[in-house]
Amino acid sequence: MSVGGRRLPVLVAAAGEAWETVALELLEREGRLVLHHRSVDLHDLVASAATGLARCALVAETLPGLDADAVAGLRRSGVGAVVVAAGASERFARMGARVVAPDLDGVVTALLESAEATATPGSPDGAAAPGAGAATGASPAEAGRADDVRRPARVVAVWGPTGAPGRTTLATGIAAEMAARGQATLLVDADPYGGAVAQHLGVLDEVSGLLAAARRANAGELGPGGLAEVARTVGEDLRVLTGLPRPDRWSEVRPTAFEEVLDAAEQLVDRVVVDVGFSLEDAPGDPFASAPRRNETTLATLERAHDVVAVGSADPVGLARLARGLVDLAELVPGAAVHVVVNRTRASLGWSEAEVTSMIEGFGRPVAVHHVAEDRATADRALMTGRNLVELGDSPLRRGVAAVTDLLAGPAAPGARGRRAVVRRLRRPQLPKSR
Repeated sequence: MSVGGRRLPVLVAAAGEAWETVALELLEREGRLVLHHRSVDLHDLVASAATGLARCALVAETLPGLDADAVAGLRRSGVGAVVVAAGASERFARMGARVVAPDLDGVVTALLESAEATATPGSPDGAAAPGAGAATGASPAEAGRADDVRRPARVVAVWGPTGAPGRTTLATGIAAEMAARGQATLLVDADPYGGAVAQHLGVLDEVSGLLAAARRANAGELGPGGLAEVARTVGEDLRVLTGLPRPDRWSEVRPTAFEEVLDAAEQLVDRVVVDVGFSLEDAPGDPFASAPRRNETTLATLERAHDVVAVGSADPVGLARLARGLVDLAELVPGAAVHVVVNRTRASLGWSEAEVTSMIEGFGRPVAVHHVAEDRATADRALMTGRNLVELGDSPLRRGVAAVTDLLAGPAAPGARGRRAVVRRLRRPQLPKSR
């Protein structure tokens, strides 16, 4: 393989390893490859890849900062990664890289194949698109679960506009209802502006589950089993992945790592409920910056979700924000199955449910419009005791959430709604820790 008859440009980031000399001599002799640049560190490697002049990179496993996000960044620049590693080949393969031993046996073939797998359509050799897996042409996520026969879970994204419309209350309620119906459920707090799922459920986490999962994913060590270890079991068939301890930690959740978290979640449980942030802005990021965009977790979840629950409050301000958000959702994820929930409906507002439904349908084509009655007493009791709605028993709020869940997961079996989650935590609300 060559580019326009020229030898294929290769980046080398050896981090001072002994095999570098051998690699440079090999590239000098090899008629199909040529050294383009020797990178001194990861930043230099990423910057060189971003120029678009190289097609593959030979990288030491000891290069500081080398993780799944770095490999994905190279791939987005059209550069395939070949990692020289004495072991841990499965770990780097999960990241989407090929692996060769320090004796460099097969390195030429690996470099040529990695370049071919990451070439963009329309490139000189017309190979496959970026994101191809390490050995089969599948994505890293698909390669990582190729041997797993479990059917992927359905993902439900719970979104609502700014103004606290009750998104987290709905997300925790829906997850608890699904678990009460015998469906293994994972509730993920992916709000980059400061989620509150842990506080709603009275979970006292020393370390954020989302950050712990993202760190494992970046190291190529997540998988369903790893995710189960960092998720908290909060009831029978219900797990929770707690969110950011502080809003300023959002940049630690890299896009590739978050995709791996969702991949692992789909293999771990039957249902995944994700509480996302309010903002749908998709401003282009700096192609030379290493930090993600703040709304990456929200946008990635919405694009992957099988169902989107859009929550808005029933007052004039809340409905106006919801209407604008539905227009944005239609542009962002056209064709998505959107279930609208009008929360905190009450007679004092003077509108009938039919009037509100008609207004909403004028701004989008939801699968259904649900009305959940104002039930402040139950909401307060759930929040102050750290219990979900299923644990509290029958109430107008729970009946409203259960009606939404019926469409998302099917009606409950007779007697299923009487199941109670296992008591698993302190009931007295605590101030959140900031680790």
